[in-house]
Amino acid sequence: MMHDRLCPDIRLQAVEMARDWIGTPYVHQASAIGAGCDCLGLVRGVWRGLYGPNEPEAPPNYTPDWAEARGEETLLAACRRWLVPVETPAPGDVLVFRLRPGVPCKHVGILSDENRFIHAYWGRSVVEGWLRPVWSARIAAAFAFPPLTFEDDDT
Repeated sequence: MMHDRLCPDIRLQAVEMARDWIGTPYVHQASAIGAGCDCLGLVRGVWRGLYGPNEPEAPPNYTPDWAEARGEETLLAACRRWLVPVETPAPGDVLVFRLRPGVPCKHVGILSDENRFIHAYWGRSVVEGWLRPVWSARIAAAFAFPPLTFEDDDT
């Protein structure tokens, strides 16, 4: 008989995997550990580390000003489709940021402890930094990665 068993430490695994990306250079639209990624590429890479090589959907092509140009909540909508909304983020959860009032969300990071997060920093690399008020005030939503499931056929 097959049934799902939830893995309780997915958040811990997400933080460990995100930390493996630290130092990866910022490369727009990329998602290759050590070679290059942007903020979405980091989250996509952690997703692949948790669930395997198949991502739930391919990201559309996007330019650095895509959120302002389109005026659509593309990033937030994708997070709502594939991640689990949380009221109070915990380490391992995905933070979605609205960089300016009135514009769609366009930055993501992974909370690494109570006051720090890991994100791909434009013009630099993946870093673990303080979740200072300038960042925390811009959090629009938080999401957990969905539970890991395992097939168990020994029953």
